Amino acid sequence: MTFTYQGPASAGPFFLLKRGLEGIDRVVYGIIIAAMTGMTGLVAVQVFVRYVMSSSIDSADELSRLFFIWAMFMAIPHGIKLGIHVSIDVLIRKLNPAVQETLFRLMCVASAALMILVFYVTIYVTADKWQDMMPTLDVTAAVYYIPVLLSAGHSFLHLVVFAWGGSKIWGEAVAR
Repeated sequence: MTFTYQGPASAGPFFLLKRGLEGIDRVVYGIIIAAMTGMTGLVAVQVFVRYVMSSSIDSADELSRLFFIWAMFMAIPHGIKLGIHVSIDVLIRKLNPAVQETLFRLMCVASAALMILVFYVTIYVTADKWQDMMPTLDVTAAVYYIPVLLSAGHSFLHLVVFAWGGSKIWGEAVAR
């Protein structure tokens, strides 16, 4: 005897995953905006302090670099979702759509496996750097590796959704 789910399609595990991922995306958009705002504001204040007041903010370079790293790594999963990362698809586009879709899903599975590896290795790197401190701030140097960890996990979720639901799961706006 087999059980077939009879409820609405929007309540199945795939759509729960997709809905949860949309929530994660919204939170991460906020992190990206905060990091970009922090970086831009800090650099502007540093320029003012340096050229108008003939002084300097000791941690400005380090903090602006940290904000930049957080913004860039947090944006990577959104590039995956929108299909805007660089790809070479000259040969793939010559194949029929069914083969293209199969290859797309296989590449998502392979990429998701790679994200598991990146996540796993980054856990060890972050733990290894935890005792090291940043030169101008009393903060662990591991804060440079945490966005890599978060980005790998978030990217993994997007790749799983693509492998499970196909290339059109986020709509026609997704470029392949």
